[in-house]
Amino acid sequence: MGKKAVHFGAGNIGRGFVACFLHNSGYDVVFADVVQPLVDSINANSSYKVIEVGTEGTEELTISGYRAINSRTNEDELINEIATADVVTCSVGPTILKFIAPPIAKGIDKRSADLPPLAVIACENAIGATDTLAGFIKDPSNTPADRLADHDKRARYANSAIDRIVPAQDPNSGLDVKLEKFYEWVVDKTPFQEHGVPTIEGIHWVENLEPYIERKLYTVNTGHATAAYHGYALKKRTIDEALQDEFILGQVRKALEETTDLIVTKHGIALEAQKAYAEKIINRISNPHLADAVERVGRAPLRKLSRKERFIGPASQLAELDKDVSALVDAAEQAFRFQNVPGDDESAQLATIIAENSADDIVKKVTGLTESDKLYPKILEVVKKVKGE
Repeated sequence: MGKKAVHFGAGNIGRGFVACFLHNSGYDVVFADVVQPLVDSINANSSYKVIEVGTEGTEELTISGYRAINSRTNEDELINEIATADVVTCSVGPTILKFIAPPIAKGIDKRSADLPPLAVIACENAIGATDTLAGFIKDPSNTPADRLADHDKRARYANSAIDRIVPAQDPNSGLDVKLEKFYEWVVDKTPFQEHGVPTIEGIHWVENLEPYIERKLYTVNTGHATAAYHGYALKKRTIDEALQDEFILGQVRKALEETTDLIVTKHGIALEAQKAYAEKIINRISNPHLADAVERVGRAPLRKLSRKERFIGPASQLAELDKDVSALVDAAEQAFRFQNVPGDDESAQLATIIAENSADDIVKKVTGLTESDKLYPKILEVVKKVKGE
């Protein structure tokens, strides 16, 4: 029997990034999603294209050998697929992890003792996303307590960091996905020491994932979001258009100078290497062939303003070291202004939180900061300003 992977989330990242790597590594891919028209489309088409865009031109890859299951209406079928799979991956968004945990837990519990442990890797833009998913899977509501003692014989969990820009797609593109040629997929190899890592082409296996996660989140995501929120404030349409504005470009560069300071100080990465990486990120997100609306990149401001995310995460660590955080605080201010944006529920929730709570409560609820954090007064001042307007 050939290798099989189950991937939750059949959207652009799932089809264009993760499934592409799994396909190229010889896996049959089973997509799990709740959008029935998308499931039907996947099952009706024997292949789709992944179009990689780079400065040197484009390249098309054809993806085949897949099928799709509606995880809401065909859970039993999905559980059977998970029970016999080699790998489970997901790209559903951090807030959805708790919803995909029950079928994964049932599939793991049903797994034959003759099979090696299932490799579970969450591919989300969040620190420790696989740990979060594992926590939901091992919750007593999903896995009986008496099954946890030997759970590691049936499943192993590895955190990962993914880096690839997948912009909004042409509405007429069907299943085809356009994305940038550059990618990085880094995964912790330590959970697989006994049985060996899964054979997935393109993964960079490491023993210490934290430097890669923070470098990516605090460079790619911080830079992208800084451009989006400043761009939205100045009525720019797309990220590449925003970065043609010298003020916005300066804000992005300054924010990445601050995160570079943290990454170099904390992880011992060479200063020149991190500076070059930051400049490469600016060039990547400026690519007009990957034009992305500022509203799309800025969506979900509550998550992006949270304690471990792209602004508060690095700024809080830098503040404790008495280092400059002015550009990160300015970017966070613009994120707090990202309210009631059409099509983005979190921006409406943010507006409600700001309207109905005191400035102190807003800071604590949205960012997770408390008075004991050195960053707290700076964000409190920002919130008072935004609330006052």
